[in-house]
Amino acid sequence: MTEFSRRLFVSGLAVSTAWPALAQGQAANPGGSTQGGAAKFSFEDVIKRARDLAGAPFDGTIPSLPDSLAKLDFDSWRDIRFRADKALLGNAGGPYRLQLFHLGHLFKRPVTINTMRDGIATPVPYSASLFDYGRIKFEKALPVNMGFAGFRIHYPLNKPGVGDELVSFVGSSYFRFLGRNQQYGLSARSLAVNTGLLDNKEEFPFFREFWFDTPGPDADHITLFALLDSESLSGAYRFDFYPETNSYVDVSCTIFVRSPQANLGLAPLTSMYFMGENDRHYNDRNKYDDFRPEMHDSDGMQFQAANGEWLWRPLRNPFIQKVGLFDANDVKGFGLIQRDRIFDHYQDIELAYEQRPNYWVEPKGKWGEGQLELVELATKDETADNIILAWRPKQPVVPDTPLTLSYRITSLLDAPKGQPSGTVLNTFEAPPIALGSSEKAEPGTRRFMVEFIGPDVAYYLNDPGLVQINASASNGKIYRSFITPNPKINGLRVHIDVKIQPAASTDLRIFLRAGTKRLTETWAYTWNDEHPDQFPEPPKP
Repeated sequence: MTEFSRRLFVSGLAVSTAWPALAQGQAANPGGSTQGGAAKFSFEDVIKRARDLAGAPFDGTIPSLPDSLAKLDFDSWRDIRFRADKALLGNAGGPYRLQLFHLGHLFKRPVTINTMRDGIATPVPYSASLFDYGRIKFEKALPVNMGFAGFRIHYPLNKPGVGDELVSFVGSSYFRFLGRNQQYGLSARSLAVNTGLLDNKEEFPFFREFWFDTPGPDADHITLFALLDSESLSGAYRFDFYPETNSYVDVSCTIFVRSPQANLGLAPLTSMYFMGENDRHYNDRNKYDDFRPEMHDSDGMQFQAANGEWLWRPLRNPFIQKVGLFDANDVKGFGLIQRDRIFDHYQDIELAYEQRPNYWVEPKGKWGEGQLELVELATKDETADNIILAWRPKQPVVPDTPLTLSYRITSLLDAPKGQPSGTVLNTFEAPPIALGSSEKAEPGTRRFMVEFIGPDVAYYLNDPGLVQINASASNGKIYRSFITPNPKINGLRVHIDVKIQPAASTDLRIFLRAGTKRLTETWAYTWNDEHPDQFPEPPKP
């Protein structure tokens, strides 16, 4: 479901550099000149190009790279660095700097990069002089005009005068961006096509060309346009990135399809979940042997429905691919969330999982009828992005009727605005028997323990009998439920025992209330009565 494994790529790219060009307000000239009176380039021009692309046969040809580049391993490719003194976009005295990625290794499809000044677009020509090749030596000079693999934008996000990596685009339509004191983790994607299918025919749209506005000294954001293409569609995208404590990007897009598309994922997010509290019983399957108790960039999916209800769905690493669909008509917001911010739960000094950001998507306007699709892939280690979340419109997108929408993605370490005070802290599973008992659990039975915290929940610690459990199962039966106070977390642990037919599945939901007052968000989970010996070993990512 993912086009390539990007975990090592992420851990090795983010850098901070002091800016010698910042004080001078100068950057490398991208080359070329413009003639007076030329028409100003705008987003409407990108939309026209996308419309023209959709009306023409798809050309997915990737030009051949010299073997010296195509055969680079990750570490060698990472050694190729854009020279900081050649950074673009500084010639107007603004605080943003554009650096480009070299082609090679997994990144073989070139993209065209343009800069804009006063509405005039100028292509950036490839030149070997833009890069420091480190230890790599080439027997022959590299071809001219090869293009670039992608780019990153630097900005003094955490300290004045220090250019931290703010945004990165490389590979298909994936991109990442950061807020203050955050570490790269999950990714956003511009569009997902045919995710969740068992025939592995997912389509990966890619960007052919980018245009960057040149920000002035007082610019509070940076704007870029992008042209998307794929076998079944094309699209025009506008991104406005605002660097803040919780940085955000406003996205506007117009999508044209070549044939009716019923499985488009809009505003998709992708992340990694290998192991956490609620699936340690998978250890035998994974043959897990590591000092780290947990490894994940996100530990839950969260969304706010049109009626105001908030739902939390813990992530998992299943035995085989699982796809969950959640009704989300006119959804107010959704995202992949890292709630666990305790270092002791990860013990990873280098990867800092506790600093991985949440991405929260807020539609602008009403999106209409649709569902959220959550895809969870089986993985045997933490190197693969195995989680995909996207919104799917109910009605297929058809030719001659472009799909236009806009939304905001915020990168944050804390909770989305408006989240209820009563939230899920932990999810655990166990056999529904007393600790230390010699009794064996019956087939098709399971106990789920969900811990809720928050001021309204803590109020009832001394008398949890006043709290009602609202629990439901789409299949089978909840035959026991009770609450245990947990002063260690200043919250309540809810226990439900569930019975279903062997090899069946059920969708579970729980929330707490006291009288007519709702105390918490809704916990949602899909339980499949499955065992490791029922399935073949999942393929290694």
